[in-house]
Amino acid sequence: MKRTQKGEITAFLSLIFVLLVSFILAMLESTVIQTAKNLKRLDADRAVFSLFGEYQKELTDEYNVFALDGTYETGQYEERLLLDRMSYYGSMGIHQEITDIQLLTDNDGQAFREQVLKYMETRTGISLAQNLTGLATRWEEQEIQGEEISEELDDVIEESGEMLSEELGGLIQAKKGGLLSVVLPKDFRLSGKTIRPEEQVSGRSCRTGRGSFPERKSTSRIDAKALFEFYIMEKFSSALEPKSENRNLDYEVEYILCGKESDAENLKAVVNQLLMVRFPVNYTYLMSDTKRQGEAEAMATALSIAFANPALEPVLKQALLALWSMGESVVDVRALLAGKKVPITKNDENWQLQLSNLSKLGKGEEEDTQEGQDAESGITYQQCLHILILLRNDAKLTMRTLDRVEQNLIQEKELSFFRADACVTKIKVYNTADIWNGTTYSFPLYYGYL
Repeated sequence: MKRTQKGEITAFLSLIFVLLVSFILAMLESTVIQTAKNLKRLDADRAVFSLFGEYQKELTDEYNVFALDGTYETGQYEERLLLDRMSYYGSMGIHQEITDIQLLTDNDGQAFREQVLKYMETRTGISLAQNLTGLATRWEEQEIQGEEISEELDDVIEESGEMLSEELGGLIQAKKGGLLSVVLPKDFRLSGKTIRPEEQVSGRSCRTGRGSFPERKSTSRIDAKALFEFYIMEKFSSALEPKSENRNLDYEVEYILCGKESDAENLKAVVNQLLMVRFPVNYTYLMSDTKRQGEAEAMATALSIAFANPALEPVLKQALLALWSMGESVVDVRALLAGKKVPITKNDENWQLQLSNLSKLGKGEEEDTQEGQDAESGITYQQCLHILILLRNDAKLTMRTLDRVEQNLIQEKELSFFRADACVTKIKVYNTADIWNGTTYSFPLYYGYL
């Protein structure tokens, strides 16, 4: 009986030992597998982290934007180059597939705009021009009103025939041509630089990424627009604040606003916008100034008598008031382009153009001597650009800003290979690794700048 009990105990202990060994071996295998998983994850993390450490240096140094050049300075964009670099940095033995990828130009430059806003949020002194945002809505309304008055003026000029053309031919002809030639100060040197629209990011067919990525909220709010506006004014040149002679456009802010192919056309478009904003301001004041209305009425009466058509006197009076307002607007913008300040509203003291000098506008330097005053309190040309930027479409502003970033890196930094739509900002990678006796481990990986 005792021998049987001993045999049973020995068998029981043997089973316990086998189970214990199996448990230990299972634990060891589980530990090995888990450790292998962790090591593979670490390898993949290190590889993608090192990959994104190869960001395009000049893009970051000049414009504070991080992106990976997907061409590796070859000019040929290939995702295989990214996979090869990750393999080089330690992901060998891991099969990797890029499932999602975001380029700098995707979704109208979403990644670019987000990084710009992130950078500008770290800056100080941004609140100094926040009061300009309050003028933006008013300017939009004034520009629309100015265009309406200008169209009415064209009809009146056509109706009056030769009467106004003989008296104010210089201003009338300049108005038909866009007024740029009349507005420029005497010592202003107009740039002759041009670009090819089809070569710009906003004008060509760009590469696109795939997949979806988290998007920063409120990139179109007025405070975000103000931050982006400050970035544009800080990084790019304008007609009054040049940055570098090596850029293929001198009036970059004007280009970002208007998107024309030459400096001259962009400045002309901005000048026309400013004139349309100033026009209703000046016209509204003239309609409240009985003294100056009397001067216009006297001249209209003299013209109608000279042409033996007294019935046109009321029409000529309104046309003269409108042209006088336009002439005052010309002098305002001329002062802005000379680096002076212009008052936001007009009164008797800061009105500049006499009716007797209206006919001299556009008739050469000897006769046209109006340079415009420098108001103590008012706005500058640069501040006007700030306000105009706030009125523009976010997508167009972003893509035209990318135009200038790309062109400046090509021209100024001699990076002929650089293309904004070949710059990678975020990726998602699906990884599959062999870890133990044919066992594979798959896991996703996400990395991006911001």
